[in-house]
Amino acid sequence: MIDAGSCKNIVSLEAVQKLGLATEQHPRRPYKLAWLKKGCEVKVSKHALVTFSIGANYKDSVWCDVVAMDACHLLLGRPWQFDRGVVHDGRTNKYTLMFKGVKIVLVPAKDPEEVKPTKESSSLLSLARFEDALHDSEVVYILMGKEVDRDVDVPEAAIPIVKEFCDVFPDEMPEGLPPLRDIQHQIDLEPCASLSNRPHYRMSPSEHEELRRQVEELLAKGFIRESRVLRLPTLLTPKKDGSWRMCVDNRAINKITGRYRFPIPRLDDLLDQLSGAKFFTKLDLKSGYHQFALELGMSGRLLLKPGRGCMSG
Repeated sequence: MIDAGSCKNIVSLEAVQKLGLATEQHPRRPYKLAWLKKGCEVKVSKHALVTFSIGANYKDSVWCDVVAMDACHLLLGRPWQFDRGVVHDGRTNKYTLMFKGVKIVLVPAKDPEEVKPTKESSSLLSLARFEDALHDSEVVYILMGKEVDRDVDVPEAAIPIVKEFCDVFPDEMPEGLPPLRDIQHQIDLEPCASLSNRPHYRMSPSEHEELRRQVEELLAKGFIRESRVLRLPTLLTPKKDGSWRMCVDNRAINKITGRYRFPIPRLDDLLDQLSGAKFFTKLDLKSGYHQFALELGMSGRLLLKPGRGCMSG
């Protein structure tokens, strides 16, 4: 920085420390500056010989007082301008001097060009656009991209257990219904409730083909069967791996399903019962709706309408 109003040549203490410049005691008694650093006076007790260059043609050395300042790292004041015979043109803000027989003209530095940040596509959906989508269609799909780690290694300690019980961890569900056990589930509808019969949702040809494939697969495995008692529409939703999940819109039958009233256990009491436990187990079924048996006569109440025909399971 060149400052015609400064009576001193000054170098910042940070520049002296980073460049490893040798300092000497100030030849005059220490003095104080108050305008270079906000909030406090700065005591000046040392100076250093600083070698600097401006542009490609001007390289010089000058004695500077060492000051802990915030304005800049090197300030060339009136002493440098007097020693070099610098002439300032206030209109063009240029400094002209003769150095080693060569005329040097120092021009102002150009302001750096403002780089406009590229507009990135936003993944945020405004409330107004979401409401417009709700008005245009009865069903709205929101697809969100998420990176998934496909290479999930099985812990070494669990490998022997998985091999021993390989029939419990199959890649595909076995065909046929699960065996009847002591506990069988039932679906109780409200008395005199009318059964729903809603039209299916519109789908693209590729979605119709995918739905047909999944229905035929469930029929072949014995998980569902043809029925004409009740019809609920089905739809497809994308999974994280790119495949499709078939979903049944059960909202209509949920409205006429009897509510089970039972006391909900307190969470703190359940946690108290785990006091002293060292091992915890969590079971996650591969496809729970196909692994729980319904009471005889209840299977016709879980129905789906895949567009052609009606199935129950």
